[in-house]
Amino acid sequence: MRFLLITDSYPPEIRSTSQILYDLVRELKKRGYEVSVVTTKPRYNLSSEDSGKKYKRITEENGVRVVRIDTPSVHKVNYLKRGIVTLMLPFLFYRAIKKEVKEKPDVIFVYSPPLTLGLSGVWAKRYFSSKLILNVQDIFPQNAVDLGILKNLLIIKFFELIEKWIYRRADIISVHSEGNKQFLLNKKDQLEKKIRVVYNWIDLSKFKDISINRDFRVEYGLESKFVILFAGVLGPSQGLYNIIDIAKKIEGKDRIHFLFVGDGSEKEGLKEKVNSENIKNVSFYPFVDKDIYPELLKSVDVGLVSLSSKNKTPVVPGKLLGYMAARLPVLAVLNKESDGHDIIKKASCGFSLIPEDKEGIISSILKLESDKELRKKFGERGWTFVENNFSKEVCVDKYEDIFKEIMK
Repeated sequence: MRFLLITDSYPPEIRSTSQILYDLVRELKKRGYEVSVVTTKPRYNLSSEDSGKKYKRITEENGVRVVRIDTPSVHKVNYLKRGIVTLMLPFLFYRAIKKEVKEKPDVIFVYSPPLTLGLSGVWAKRYFSSKLILNVQDIFPQNAVDLGILKNLLIIKFFELIEKWIYRRADIISVHSEGNKQFLLNKKDQLEKKIRVVYNWIDLSKFKDISINRDFRVEYGLESKFVILFAGVLGPSQGLYNIIDIAKKIEGKDRIHFLFVGDGSEKEGLKEKVNSENIKNVSFYPFVDKDIYPELLKSVDVGLVSLSSKNKTPVVPGKLLGYMAARLPVLAVLNKESDGHDIIKKASCGFSLIPEDKEGIISSILKLESDKELRKKFGERGWTFVENNFSKEVCVDKYEDIFKEIMK
């Protein structure tokens, strides 16, 4: 079976999205699929080793044909330019697909966001007479409306029409939680027969028997600290100014330190707040390579996930699974609608709270800092839950069932 992945996020870019899709591609290739990827040329969210490299348009990577196309940057630009580029993407992708994808794919798999890539998926479906799976992670434009990014009613209506058009033409819409499924069913008509829940997954082999060749605690000068790590994109949906406020409130506890490893549109603003308010228990570092990311997780005490309360969809941050796989206790500060609360409750792997409950968040941090045995229990329970529910093999099995269903 031939499988085509359409995404704007793929290694060497460092994001949970990139890693999830890379794992999917590798597993399908291992199972005998002919796999192709059409993505963008990487230019941000890169490790220091990969930053500045030039990337060929077409490469063969472990038996997978990867087409990388030039696109305008959407990194640290205003929302108007980002919106224009988002509307350009499907045309750029579709042109590359027609030119560079030589064999008809049986299944086309589009990762959203951005939603507009679904247009290129629909066009490619018609061009090749293929089946289309739309994997919806962030529900756009609803999430942009909730965050106050989209306010113009005409623009919102325009994107809602695009959303509806794509949803109706996809053969299957996959979502990563029951809450997201229910959210779509409540908002969109005629979708019940085509929505499937497939949890996001993680390659657990990378987290077994991790040897520490690079001790980030020592490298960052945090040997004596209790380190709470946020690793990933620092953007508006993460609500990280709230975390900085909490760090300031807890500053008197000299051992507790907040470590941010990543990049994003909010990074400079967050750093400016820390510097202007002279907050001493917060530090920022760039992304680390995906191959040593497990070593970073093993170098800290707690994994932090955060989402702004402005989010109104049940989104689950992808980094949560990485923390659980690394046997880290989890501190989750999530909008009340997030399905992350339910996952953490079922796994019993940490504390989950809403952003407004600052006293509860601080209390949870103090409990984690003072109780090493509790941290160990949370970590082991997290590993067990991920192994049983979110392993790469379990989730790809579910996608194979979907492939068989739609190819009948």
